[in-house]
Amino acid sequence: MTDIILDQQFQDLCGLFNKKDNTSKLIQLRLSKEIMQYGPEGEIKLISILQERLLNKKKLTNYVDGSIYELLLTSEEKSTKLELHNSFPDGIIPLKSNLGIDYTRLQQLLTRKEFQEADSLTQVLLCKLSQITNGHSRSWLYFTDVRYLPVEDLQTIDQLWQIHSMGLFGLSVQRKIWLASNTNWDKFWCKIGWTKDNSTCRYPKEFTWNIDAPAGHLPLFNQLRGVQVLAALFEHPAWIE
Repeated sequence: MTDIILDQQFQDLCGLFNKKDNTSKLIQLRLSKEIMQYGPEGEIKLISILQERLLNKKKLTNYVDGSIYELLLTSEEKSTKLELHNSFPDGIIPLKSNLGIDYTRLQQLLTRKEFQEADSLTQVLLCKLSQITNGHSRSWLYFTDVRYLPVEDLQTIDQLWQIHSMGLFGLSVQRKIWLASNTNWDKFWCKIGWTKDNSTCRYPKEFTWNIDAPAGHLPLFNQLRGVQVLAALFEHPAWIE
């Protein structure tokens, strides 16, 4: 009887990947957790979903894939750990970089939901990209630096944030909210939780470092330096579909 229930849950989970609505994704998250409770038998089924979707069919990774991957990382089963590592040694997001930047550490921090550390590292990585492309040694970005940042690298950083935050965080998420706010910065700050009672939130204690935060809350950018850097990032060709 248990095998029948597990097989049915597995089929239900697979079928829902064809649907894009949030309700279906929430059901997928619930089913994934239930399948995980079956131990090694359930875990191998979850791995097979990731293998089929991401390795065989080359589907675009979404945050349900990310959630399944993170669940599997918690397994104590040696066979599960080995199969997961063999199939996805660098995680489920290809860590592509036009400049040879290693995004492994960012992937690890985001997988573990260490968002404050991941936020700090993101700023370091963006500066490193700018230092290479613009030939400077500054530890901050000018808006004029942004246009030279590689599309591939910005997309890798963004995908890591999205996939490991239930789709809540990332530059492209922030950009959509900014556009939905008619590019009004005050409305945008309010929507993503960067202001409180019309005042800029204080770093770090007044920001939220978990997925209870508003959509678009992370990664952070220094508002005190103005909006030009963030505006340039939102207008970067990385987000042109």
